[in-house]
Amino acid sequence: MNGMEKKKVTEKIMKKEEQIETVKELTLPRTIHLVPMDRIAGFDVRPGFYETNGATAIPGGVNFTVYSHGATSIELLLFHRTEEEPFAVLPFPRHYRIGNVYSMIVFKLNIEEFEYAYRVDGPYEPKKGLIFDKTKYLLDPYAKAVTGQSQWGDSSPGEQHYKARVVKDDFDWEDMRPPLLPMEDLVIYELHVRGFTMDKSSGVFHPGTFAGLLEKLPYLKELGVNVVELMPIFEFDEMQDYREVDGEKLYNYWGYNTVSFFAPNTSYTASREYNREGNELKRLIREFNQNGIEVYLDVVFNHTAEGNEQGPFFSFKGFDNNIYYLLTPEGYYYNFSGCGNTLNCNHPIVHQMILNCLRYWVTTYRINGFRFDLASILGRNEDGTPMNKPPLLQSLAFDPILGDVKLIAEAWDAVGLYQVGSFPSWNRWAEWNGRYRDDMRRYLKGDEGFAQAAALRIVGSRDIYEVSTRKNASVNFITCHDGFTLYDIFSYNEKHNEKNGWNNTDGANDNNSWNCGVEGETRDPAVLSLRRRMIRNAFTLLMCSRGIPMFLAGDEFCNTQFGNNNAYCQDNITSWLDWNLFEKNQEMFRFFQAMIAFRKEHRVLRTNMSDGACGFPDVSFHGEKPWRGQFAQYERYVGVMFAGKDEMGRADIVYIASNAYWESVEVLLPSLPDRMHWELVTDTWEEGLPTARREKEAFRIHPRSVRILIARNI
Repeated sequence: MNGMEKKKVTEKIMKKEEQIETVKELTLPRTIHLVPMDRIAGFDVRPGFYETNGATAIPGGVNFTVYSHGATSIELLLFHRTEEEPFAVLPFPRHYRIGNVYSMIVFKLNIEEFEYAYRVDGPYEPKKGLIFDKTKYLLDPYAKAVTGQSQWGDSSPGEQHYKARVVKDDFDWEDMRPPLLPMEDLVIYELHVRGFTMDKSSGVFHPGTFAGLLEKLPYLKELGVNVVELMPIFEFDEMQDYREVDGEKLYNYWGYNTVSFFAPNTSYTASREYNREGNELKRLIREFNQNGIEVYLDVVFNHTAEGNEQGPFFSFKGFDNNIYYLLTPEGYYYNFSGCGNTLNCNHPIVHQMILNCLRYWVTTYRINGFRFDLASILGRNEDGTPMNKPPLLQSLAFDPILGDVKLIAEAWDAVGLYQVGSFPSWNRWAEWNGRYRDDMRRYLKGDEGFAQAAALRIVGSRDIYEVSTRKNASVNFITCHDGFTLYDIFSYNEKHNEKNGWNNTDGANDNNSWNCGVEGETRDPAVLSLRRRMIRNAFTLLMCSRGIPMFLAGDEFCNTQFGNNNAYCQDNITSWLDWNLFEKNQEMFRFFQAMIAFRKEHRVLRTNMSDGACGFPDVSFHGEKPWRGQFAQYERYVGVMFAGKDEMGRADIVYIASNAYWESVEVLLPSLPDRMHWELVTDTWEEGLPTARREKEAFRIHPRSVRILIARNI
């Protein structure tokens, strides 16, 4: 870039910053200049903007707004960067409080020169859930950036005081428009930001970061997915429950322990972003969206990192413990999350915070969708009972700002509330279909009695989701972060979680997996061939099932966790993707790539076609002979035919032949109209991609294999 070009770029940036400051000044209430000024701790202060939560930079200073229902007083603490003791303490004057909201403008504060926290005083009555402690430094619940953990694993457990920074939001989104992909067209790819590129085999310049993930954009486009679902990226404490087992450092690697709902995890950035926290993530979202890939966040509103009575005390407990958490009549924490506490999601205050949070991520970060961890908790009342029409879920379904955003529920919780098919939806919420995962795993490994269930899962789980009222409700998956990888499903009969340090007692026992004859790694070519075929079978059926397909990052090149089905604490090659396997398993990658492309080419696989085509119904079941209504208990062959029209109005007929039996089966296909014939386009028996060829109406399907046929005009 020459001198003239640099000058033009600099002028463009300065002009944009001037425009931003002008807009901010225009939006400020003019009455600010009429309010008398006070002097506290050497700073000029005035009452602030009570409806603007958190800390916000304004011309000439910073607006601080915080609320507490039970507090008797609140102090604002200002810190020099990296310092643990405040250089200034500013009590909120009594006349700066309206209702339960405290708001104060502090003038002549440079946002790059301080960090902040609060101290809150109030009654201490634990049996009533009131545990105010004026000695505690408290993190702002609306903090947009959290300090102290910018470097992964660099803080000592139990010694961290969380403080916040003021963030300047001046990111240039250019002319980006969200893809706004239809639900039926989604192909979701679940990944962990750190683990995706952390291993040196990833070949990126910035491993384990948002920037490193952005470097893999060409790879994701080549694969063909159009959604990345990021495991938790809210600021969390990886040092929670930190341990060392057999010399290996174990962290809270997955991140399902939220510290701050409004702040991105600063340890996921390639460089420090002082007071510009979030820009690297925004750049990632902008580039992905501009390339047709939506970005969803896995959000954790069911609990926080504060845990139970023995857990840390750093934010919500100190502001209003009895409001933010579900408490027993004795003042203890209900634990529907399995993580020590449960957020009181349908209390108006918490309800409002969650709604504000999601709006913030959509407006400030342009997030395209959310997956809600243990979402059934979001429908519990203040006494813990499930609600019929939970106010929070209804608000999210109808909120105007969230109108184009995808909402996906993990429709269960940790204590047995299972709502797959019955999650309150208002025809707006989709669900992780746990029934799909469980039934398809059992069918694929050849369990007796699962042919009927498999057929129903393939056609969109019509026995669970009523077609007219729960359209595109089923998120189909066989693998996710929680459990075995696809390679491990067909390599291990049992979980192998010894490295987690719990004597292999953690993690699920109902994996419905099959090791293909040998537990774990082997050099037996027959076993390895069978495992690869089983992976192809699983992915073929996933891509040919109605609903929204989702799979785990690395499945496309046989990534393994060595039999660990609960790798939540493994910040190492157990959880990191080993990109050497991508080089080793190129044929598998190409197969996944081809199946994703096939799904995109055939609209009939993605959406209901009430009219069918060529005299065939939209959906039909077939056994070894065509036209079946039900499958017998002993059967393991399933034929499913979809018939409809493509985008051009032409007939689109796809037949999926799936044989989960260990012997070959003779199959007779449905007869096609004159001047049409069946063409075989996929056969998982073959290692590579088959050449499309004409198929007779009668054929033999190999053991444990899947074939896809389409109707062609002669």
